[in-house]
Amino acid sequence: MLPDFLLTVAVGLLVGSIFRKMKVPGGMMIGSMLGTAVLGIGFGHAYMHPTAQIAAQVTAGAFIACGVSREDLRQMKKLGKPALILTGGYFIFNFIAGYLLFFTSNIDWLTAMFCAVPGGMADTPIIAIDMGANGSTVTILHFSRLIFCLSLFPAMIAKLTPEVPEDLPQTEMKKKAAANKSYVNFALTMLVATVFGLLGRNLGIPAGGLSFSLIAVIIFKLLCDRAYLPKWVRILAQLLAGTYIGSAMSYDDVAGITDLILPVILLSIAYTIACIVIGKALHKFCGIHPRIAYLTTTPAGANDMALISADLGVHSADLVVLQLVRMLVAIIINPQVIHLVWLLFYA
Repeated sequence: MLPDFLLTVAVGLLVGSIFRKMKVPGGMMIGSMLGTAVLGIGFGHAYMHPTAQIAAQVTAGAFIACGVSREDLRQMKKLGKPALILTGGYFIFNFIAGYLLFFTSNIDWLTAMFCAVPGGMADTPIIAIDMGANGSTVTILHFSRLIFCLSLFPAMIAKLTPEVPEDLPQTEMKKKAAANKSYVNFALTMLVATVFGLLGRNLGIPAGGLSFSLIAVIIFKLLCDRAYLPKWVRILAQLLAGTYIGSAMSYDDVAGITDLILPVILLSIAYTIACIVIGKALHKFCGIHPRIAYLTTTPAGANDMALISADLGVHSADLVVLQLVRMLVAIIINPQVIHLVWLLFYA
């Protein structure tokens, strides 16, 4: 199995690097998944050890946690009401959209729910696989959602909302203090993430590897502010996740891609409606400017939205923090509730 494992990693890294060079969102994960899927289905030589899954969870959780600063956490205290509206709205949307996919397609209930989770494309499929959902279907729909949100939402928001007045107070982004970049801090961060990630895994908690490592590294960062991971660790997590999903794909998964056209369209429409409804709620009940509100509810990455928002005249730390809250809730809470409902009614 070792030659197949090395070949799988090499192919995943090669194709993933090509996609990343092409600036495809989540390129390393998408490319490595497609490359290893072709290797496995076409040639029968794709193999990834199951430990790749927990390794991907631990590294992804640690990397997300390292992106949370003390300033972000302080800011969260001031944004209780909009955060509740945002996360509560998307929590309800998760189940509405999930049931829509379930009733209108051949996607099973658990997979449909994870397809609608408003989390990250690189993180949600890892959790979905851990809980028994179809990782390839979740990845394809989340990739489609990300492309749709990044390519169309900002343009629509810019056209349909008034510009943010220059005199409107905005909570400017503060430059985060540079992390203490050292091999010691890197090793300590990975040690904390691995120990608690394995603890969460061994406790039998669904997606415990990712959620426990994420929470543990956030606490570690708050206590001593020494959490640090280089950017290549995120790329490694995407490579592990992509090759793991790709090596598990079958011919039936590939043949069924055409069946996902309708779910992609329905999910895109559902996300659009959710963005409008929740954005209007943020504007009406929290007094947030319409453009800022709709950019806040756009279900894409916090970093992506920070860059896009700046191009539209929005320089708001609140937007980035709320995006971060949405992602954390989607990763930690939504999957646990989905798994509980699945156990009670569908298992």
